[in-house]
Amino acid sequence: MNDFFNTLNEHTKHEREYLLAAPIIQRVFKGQASVEEYVSFLAQAYHHVKHTVPLLMAAGARLQDHQEWLREAVAEYIEEELGHQEWVLNDIAACGFDKQSVRNSKPQFATEMMVAYAYDTIHRKNPLSFFGMVHVLEGTSIALADGAATHIANSAGLPKKAFSYLTSHGALDIEHVKFFEGLMNKITNEDDQHAILHAAKCFYRLYGDVFRGLDSEPFFSKSEASA
Repeated sequence: MNDFFNTLNEHTKHEREYLLAAPIIQRVFKGQASVEEYVSFLAQAYHHVKHTVPLLMAAGARLQDHQEWLREAVAEYIEEELGHQEWVLNDIAACGFDKQSVRNSKPQFATEMMVAYAYDTIHRKNPLSFFGMVHVLEGTSIALADGAATHIANSAGLPKKAFSYLTSHGALDIEHVKFFEGLMNKITNEDDQHAILHAAKCFYRLYGDVFRGLDSEPFFSKSEASA
């Protein structure tokens, strides 16, 4: 029986630890994260989440005829991911910040590099590489999202409606991960497996740098909350 999903988990442990060691993640679980840090995270989330559907479309378009079963899975992902960037913007507004300033802004360097690598690896290497990004983002959501929302809400006193993106990508993503696990275990081609594994390692590093960038390049300061 092919168990590529577990192989993917086991062989990315070092890179996953790099992401989880980001200082802001450590502060979140100590109840030390500020509203400004949370909204700065959401700003960068917006800048990569808005590319999820275009990236899925790009990956699906490059699949071959014998991979039609994967194209159907990509189509299912697209249907579920449509419009999620607007959830992020609404959370920003619920925190008292100007969501239009985020919509009209440019991503931080680390975020732009992660998105650029996603497009590059789909077009230059193997379209299945995108599943490495799915593995990182969905797996991180399961591990962090619900707990992070609780800790931030408690420390910053934010309303429940300020966490629609995090909570929807927490416990509710468990079903997505089960779907993803089944999908990965159907991939038996060694070249495809290597492409996904390599991409997952890269995306853990890249996403970890997005979190680290929140310290060096905070998007919002305390003076920027709307009245």
